[in-house]
Amino acid sequence: MARLVIDHNKVTDVEAFLKLCPFGALEAREGRIEANAACKLCKLCIKNGPPGAAFLLEEQETPKADKASWNGIAVYVDHNGGDIHPVTFELIGKARELAEKVHQPVFAVFLGSGITSKAKELLHYGVDEVYVYDHPALGRFRIEAYAGAFETFIKRVRPSSILVGATTVGRQLAPRVAARMRTGLTADCTVLDIRENTDLVQIRPAFGGNIMAQILTPNHRPQMATVRYKVMNAPERSEAESGRIISCAAPEECLQSAVEVLGVAPKPPEQYIEAADVLVAAGRGGKKPEDLSMLEELAELLGGQLACTRPMAECGWVEPKRQVGLSGRTVRPRLIITCGVSGAIQFVAGMQNADTIIAINKDEKAPIFKVAHYGLVGDLYEILPALIAKIKAERGIGA
Repeated sequence: MARLVIDHNKVTDVEAFLKLCPFGALEAREGRIEANAACKLCKLCIKNGPPGAAFLLEEQETPKADKASWNGIAVYVDHNGGDIHPVTFELIGKARELAEKVHQPVFAVFLGSGITSKAKELLHYGVDEVYVYDHPALGRFRIEAYAGAFETFIKRVRPSSILVGATTVGRQLAPRVAARMRTGLTADCTVLDIRENTDLVQIRPAFGGNIMAQILTPNHRPQMATVRYKVMNAPERSEAESGRIISCAAPEECLQSAVEVLGVAPKPPEQYIEAADVLVAAGRGGKKPEDLSMLEELAELLGGQLACTRPMAECGWVEPKRQVGLSGRTVRPRLIITCGVSGAIQFVAGMQNADTIIAINKDEKAPIFKVAHYGLVGDLYEILPALIAKIKAERGIGA
């Protein structure tokens, strides 16, 4: 692969030299001439410019990974004190699906302290091998120690692909590990597939959700991706155990950290919209903040929670933790009722896997109706009061 190099000492007329490029790819910045991304390597500046002022420099290709020496799909076990996060089981299900296509095993890497007994639960979900790094230094999450142990696992097992949950811990750990292994990382994937040559096809929304980008890491291993909770399907728990647990030890120097955890303050219990079976989502069809009480009442009657779109959170009508979408939270409720939501892809990508979607919008051409199972075309200020009144009447609740 070649790149254009400019010898500034041989450029006597900067303005004239910049005009040599018909694509506007030459720029003068702080006394230096550089070629930007518009450069087509057409060589016109080399041909028509001062002799030696511009030339192509051939760069050495980056060595490609030996794909045959990397084998298996690994899943990072996200947990809190040994209590495994549900996203782990979802990723194990996806890992098993991918592994069967290329006839490779599924691994799990479990880092922590006092976690060996908890690792047996993973054997009920189709994992071939669980690598457990049980060490006091891993008792509390410290990025250096966890990244060091994770790196040890990768160098020992050499998995072709690694899946990590996009949790608070996963979002910190995955980039650090990818940097150590000098490989790529695709964040917040919504679809994963794999080719026969073990290249992991990582698909995620890009440019504000306007396109679905298909990303591959063909020249490096391992391939790494993070996936949000509630995006993949978790497999059914099997009564029988399968696979085996392998106890591992990381070198002490890998577990060193400059951070000392003095204590942990428990966070008060909080309801998250990801765990709700029913959601009532507020969109820009609402006229004023006070009207949200109508949606909250409906959510309460249905035993659910209030959710919202990005504009509602940005204008301060609803707290950000209730936002659904690519920049918010991914949800998978049994029922979601959208009220005055247009259905931008940014929002739809975060809730399209709900079991039942009911959309209320007075614009019959609103995109939300393309993903909704049931659509009500009308004014939410007329529909919601009638719906609330009917629910109350059937339950014998007084007005």
